[in-house]
Amino acid sequence: MEQGPGQEVQATRNQERIAFLLVTVVVFPLLAILIVAGYGFLVWMWQLLFAGPPTGP
Repeated sequence: MEQGPGQEVQATRNQERIAFLLVTVVVFPLLAILIVAGYGFLVWMWQLLFAGPPTGP
């Protein structure tokens, strides 16, 4: 049984839908967490090695 052009388009749409859900549910949240954690780590290391703890006025 051969697939027609309509079935190929449907398969491509399903693959795009799955890829979109993967990116929006897994990749972007994970990337956001890693960026925030990385920035926090950089600030922590900067204070530990160079600037010292934050002080008040």
